[in-house]
Amino acid sequence: MPEILKRKKALSVSPLKASQTIGAALAFLGFRHSIPMLHGSQGCTAFGKVFFVRHFREPIPLQTTAMDQVSTVMGSENSVIEGLKTIAEKNKPCLIGIPTTGLSETQGSDVTMAVAEFRKKNPQFSEIPVVPVSTPDYSGCLESGFAKALEAIIDMLVPLADEAGTIPGRKHNQINVLAASFLTPGDLEELKEIIEAFGLQPVLVPDLSDSLDGHLDSADFSSLTIGGTDVSELLTLGNAAATLVVGDSLHKAADKLEQRTGVDDYRFDHLMGLEATDRLIQILHDISGEPVPYKLERQRAQLQDAMLDTHFMLGMTRFAIAVDPDLLVGLSQMLAGVGGEIVTAVTSVNARSLKQVVAEQVKVGDLEDLEHMVSDNKAELLISNSHGVESAKRLKIPLLRAGFPQYDTLGGYQKTWIAYRGARQLLFEIANMLLALEKGKIQAYQSIYAQKTDFREQVI
Repeated sequence: MPEILKRKKALSVSPLKASQTIGAALAFLGFRHSIPMLHGSQGCTAFGKVFFVRHFREPIPLQTTAMDQVSTVMGSENSVIEGLKTIAEKNKPCLIGIPTTGLSETQGSDVTMAVAEFRKKNPQFSEIPVVPVSTPDYSGCLESGFAKALEAIIDMLVPLADEAGTIPGRKHNQINVLAASFLTPGDLEELKEIIEAFGLQPVLVPDLSDSLDGHLDSADFSSLTIGGTDVSELLTLGNAAATLVVGDSLHKAADKLEQRTGVDDYRFDHLMGLEATDRLIQILHDISGEPVPYKLERQRAQLQDAMLDTHFMLGMTRFAIAVDPDLLVGLSQMLAGVGGEIVTAVTSVNARSLKQVVAEQVKVGDLEDLEHMVSDNKAELLISNSHGVESAKRLKIPLLRAGFPQYDTLGGYQKTWIAYRGARQLLFEIANMLLALEKGKIQAYQSIYAQKTDFREQVI
């Protein structure tokens, strides 16, 4: 178990993390015809929207309660009520999420009371679910905000088994999937394909692979999300055969879902690398009773071959990783499994999952802390989001972009990291980066007894 080094500085220098508010908004964006309305100033939403647009390269539906000086001092509940009424009238969404910001939390705004007042004044919109969630951006990170939003959604929209009349296993081929924030749309698409290969029907909560996968829609413009999990599917979660939970950050949400539905769950810290994927395949085989498809057996053999091909480059390589906790656990365990050494591990917040990181120490800090640790530990390759670009330049080591945001490259949101295919491609990508540094290259041998010859003087 690693030693956890907690933050001691009074401020962040080159911050690593993205805010809880953005994480909660991301969770709401995984539902069809939904829209998050951030409770804060216009600037709070504008900054979040810039991150989303630059990362996904897509128009992102976000609204704001636009708190100003007066509402900040006198009370901002009316801003919530008016904002909800305007969105409900103009857009008729299937779900409205209300993540709070540091401004509204500091002001002491009672969002739950404001939603109740909106219901009282506007009964015509009673069928539109509204989910408030407390996500001050001065604490936590994207991962924790995402998890809080899912917990609030399950608490409000998934009915108790007794009330809904659901029975675990009634839909013997349905599998619920609680998907954490570190899973990209590409990861979720891969996970759905694997589950479907066993004849099972996955219901992802939320499904970013359908809403933020980067596709052209027949409609010219939509003020709501154009894909994702249908809110009505939340009513069927209690009939599923099982629930897969990917990410330690979702354990509270998973506990709540199990309490409300009675459906058994299987929990994974991550799905990166051979061992984690083997466990997933075994569980899907046990649930479905179907044999493992040949294509998955072949993908496993391909990953094994890739591990052999890349072990000269990856073995004993010194890695530095700076990402959110769930992703840090997955990357550290996978790289350690192929012979890598995690000499520097920095993360955004303290979380219980950090005990699973394969490293001697984990620092809860920022990119300044990362640079000091990399210099001391002589790391050879850095894995972080696009905030780490300048750090990598100063440290003069290559950067592999991972996590959120990735705003200086295209397609980072669609990259697949999980399962056999994702692990195989990741090993090749890292190995190629190290080959550029001549890591693992076998130099030509020249005997010390060989006579040095100037071939330019030879006459042909």
